[in-house]
Amino acid sequence: MGNLFEYNSPVSKALTNICYSAYLNILWFIFSIPIFTIGASTTALYSVSLKIVRNEEGNLTKDFIKSFKQNFKQSTSVWIILTLLGTLLLIDGYILYHKGLDNIFWTILLASYFVACVAYLLISLYIYPLISKFENKTLYVFKNALIIGLRFLMCSAVITFIHFIIFYTIIFIFTPLIIFGMGITALISSYLMSNIILQCEQKTKRLDEQKLV
Repeated sequence: MGNLFEYNSPVSKALTNICYSAYLNILWFIFSIPIFTIGASTTALYSVSLKIVRNEEGNLTKDFIKSFKQNFKQSTSVWIILTLLGTLLLIDGYILYHKGLDNIFWTILLASYFVACVAYLLISLYIYPLISKFENKTLYVFKNALIIGLRFLMCSAVITFIHFIIFYTIIFIFTPLIIFGMGITALISSYLMSNIILQCEQKTKRLDEQKLV
């Protein structure tokens, strides 16, 4: 029984990671306070979370701040674009809801709107983890996030469900869990994304090696 709580035991590691997630959630919140820094803060959160999943974590605070600074410009640009697109989708949704589906034209518009919302969701799930691990132009980051989201659709669905469950629980069931909030959400998502990110890294490495030949 005592072995369960030894330093390298699964239980001990899980409890440590839960504590890490709470601390990272606090860091994420503090660095997101100016609002426009939410993108950079989220990228830093995923950068550290992915390291934790791979047992590569060092100083959490230093790693978070380092990623925040390195990816600030691109992450902020991405956040602004996603915010504008999200606002546009909300306005379109409002119009479609009140307009009704009285003809085929509006039905097609609704179907197109649904596709756009799914694409937006998939991009939002993967874009910040990708920024934290790869250097690429913003347009390609958007493209790659969508491609990965579609290719690993089941994983995307599970990650979406996890986001929903955690935030539903915090808002409607047990608000004190907000101490974990984005921290535990990013950590669990990172566990699910870890192999996907690893495959992307291996593919990037092979492409780089081919360029050198």
